[in-house]
Amino acid sequence: MQKKWTSIFALLAVAAACNNAPKGEQDSTGNEAIDSLATENSLAYEGESHLANIRQLTDGGDNAEAYFSFDGSKAVFQSNWDQWGLECDQIFYFNIEDDNLMEQKPPMISTGMGRTTCSYFMPGDTTIVYASTHLGGEACPPEPGRELGYVWPIYDSYDIFVADLEGNIIDTLTTEPGYDAEPTVSPNGDKIVFTSTRSGDLELWTMNLDGSDKRQVTTGLGYDGGAFFSPDGKKLVFRASRPETEEEQAEYKDLLSRDLVKPSAMEIYVCNVDGSELTKVTDLGNANWAPFFHPSGEKIIFSSNHRSRRGFPFNLFMINVDGTGLEQITQDEQFDAFPMFSPDGKKLIFSSNRNNGGTRNTNLFIADWVE
Repeated sequence: MQKKWTSIFALLAVAAACNNAPKGEQDSTGNEAIDSLATENSLAYEGESHLANIRQLTDGGDNAEAYFSFDGSKAVFQSNWDQWGLECDQIFYFNIEDDNLMEQKPPMISTGMGRTTCSYFMPGDTTIVYASTHLGGEACPPEPGRELGYVWPIYDSYDIFVADLEGNIIDTLTTEPGYDAEPTVSPNGDKIVFTSTRSGDLELWTMNLDGSDKRQVTTGLGYDGGAFFSPDGKKLVFRASRPETEEEQAEYKDLLSRDLVKPSAMEIYVCNVDGSELTKVTDLGNANWAPFFHPSGEKIIFSSNHRSRRGFPFNLFMINVDGTGLEQITQDEQFDAFPMFSPDGKKLIFSSNRNNGGTRNTNLFIADWVE
């Protein structure tokens, strides 16, 4: 859930210092080549047989991590579009059937201060949970330079809040020092999973909806994040880095001490909510991330650049929970990520660089899901 998608396809491609990161420059053709792949009046590319009636929801800036409400009628997301007066990511929501989202600014839920990430509807669909740095300062926190390659900042000022749809903060769920972010909610409406450094490493934790009964889920050295519950609420799927050599582990620990991580080598894992039966699902290389369970609970959709030699494209893939049956879902030549199925399993919402006129804008799209 840690965002930085703007540049996952652009910067990861050129971050020569990143472990296992493909090297290269952005294709000089930009998106013109891939736009030509789409048929007239269609936002789908050839071979995207699981996606029908694709509709573009936003048109400008960087928009991502759009997640459905429990009743499937709304979605919450984050954006940094400067035309909405934003300097860094803030949280918004919209009605799924709203055709005016590209023409007007949707309601903003976050405070407008600091940087936000990883929002999710709470049961009842009248409140959301999200992470924000605003208690650490009203300004957007600075982004790291490129002297260490492509890195994600792990701001220690992130805490997790609950707000109503008018933007009023009604609860603060974390107050401990360090990074607390990336919250998502169980379909059962009883638990939140999040990523925290409170143990000294980036591990998954769960808590009740009121912030009580915090329990550590994972323990392996590496960045465990972007977790989602299975449809029955019994399992978690997440992305993780697992530095293996002494050199890799030393680099990971050094970066973490500076509140940084490198996201270029990640695989998909599943486990029970209590952390038992931890299983590595993918072993593809490069960056495999943004996983979400298929409505059946037997498959996982995720974003990956494992077939890339340049760092991009990122496309959506689906795989069985046991690691078999890998299938490519999208055919983009730049970037597709952050997929989420609607609660009834009939729609898929995702972020993409398609149809952006050759810019680096990342927009939200929704499609009917075809089995």
